[in-house]
Amino acid sequence: MTDDTGPASEMTADLETIVSLAKRRGFVFPSAEIYGGFAASYDYGPLGVEMRRNIRESWWRWMVQGRDDVVGIEAAIISNPRIWVASGHVENFTDPLVECTNCQARLRADHVEENTCPSCGAVGKFTDPRKFNMMLSTIVGPVADESGRAFLRPETAQGMFVNFDNVQTAMRKRLPFGIAQIGKSFRNEITVKQFIFRTREFEQMEMEYFCHPEQSMELHTYWKKERLRWHYSLGIRPQHLRLRDHRPEELSHYSRGTSDVEVHYPWGWGELEGIAHRGDYDLTQHSEHSGKKLTYFDPDTNQHLVPHVIEPAVGVDRVLLTLLFDAYAEEVVEGEKRVVLRLAPAIAPVTVAVLPLSKKIEPKAREVYDALRPHFRAQYDDSQSIGRRYRRQDEIGTPLCVTVDFETENDGAVTIRERDSMQQIRVPLAGLVAAIRERLDALTPRVPSHDEISI
Repeated sequence: MTDDTGPASEMTADLETIVSLAKRRGFVFPSAEIYGGFAASYDYGPLGVEMRRNIRESWWRWMVQGRDDVVGIEAAIISNPRIWVASGHVENFTDPLVECTNCQARLRADHVEENTCPSCGAVGKFTDPRKFNMMLSTIVGPVADESGRAFLRPETAQGMFVNFDNVQTAMRKRLPFGIAQIGKSFRNEITVKQFIFRTREFEQMEMEYFCHPEQSMELHTYWKKERLRWHYSLGIRPQHLRLRDHRPEELSHYSRGTSDVEVHYPWGWGELEGIAHRGDYDLTQHSEHSGKKLTYFDPDTNQHLVPHVIEPAVGVDRVLLTLLFDAYAEEVVEGEKRVVLRLAPAIAPVTVAVLPLSKKIEPKAREVYDALRPHFRAQYDDSQSIGRRYRRQDEIGTPLCVTVDFETENDGAVTIRERDSMQQIRVPLAGLVAAIRERLDALTPRVPSHDEISI
């Protein structure tokens, strides 16, 4: 990890390279492309779907299944609009909007550099900034008027706050404890850019950690380290990450302190995850607006209190984009360029590919493939030369390839080829699953302890 002033290594690929790779290999497609697309909307292809699933499962294991103090929920995307009044989103969830009077482009005022329009190049041709609320609204019910106005949630957090009492009562949780959720959120962003980095529809992984007020600062520090550990577990290189505390003028209306895990993208530092100290703002607001007391009875002191909340929140889409950038590498092998995604085994969309040396030995290769499928995310690839197939698997991040050749029937063995080193080893079929597991373990990133992380 680097600090605010420390150097960061450059990403190997630029945005254009990653966008091309994502479409060519089936990670991400432009949405409705045959109709000319739709701004800032993307569809995830076969490999993107698998990678997103792996990211979500990794987060859920780390944040929920691997702990005894966090439980999960799934709240509604469209819910009572009074929630968003209480949370402050109706009043405060805004960006400054300006319009270029020369070309009528609408832009975020804080994204306009040197008073120059990025669309037409005009200088100083902007209207005064005005507030633009980023919530997407819809109509619920049979009559299309304001009485049916509701909102697509701009974050998953509020569904956890309004269910605080339900979860605490049902699960008999004592402080500190967390409620976690993964789900879609929607924001009517003025400026959408950098591929899937900023879109209007995205998937969040959020957790609200409720605690005693006097523990909150210590736990904020704990969660900053814990979230860095998760990003390291994905294989993101520490030199591409930093932790940055928000300045007072940057803080959201609810925040008592926020720190961002930032990534050094090709266009500069950008937020990957936020870890916010929300204080007691949300529970207090919902108590006042709903008339329902949202407090915790402390059996040790026989007193009711309003817990403080620490919130780590990260987007699935942004994690996927970060991993594509971080894992991408180019090198020259035997005079030819090799593109490789050095993805961690737990995240790679394909864990092991089975490659028959010839279609003549397909029955045996299929037998090997069928034996591996219950244990790994496996793919069968028999198209083009073996060299081209290796390169194709390298480019999608497959850690291991298993080659079935003409000797397999005779010696009962296959060849395992490792992605990063390209080393090959002959392994008996009887021990193939164990041999693959051993090599995948060796490729799994080491995760530092809390004591090893300095913030």
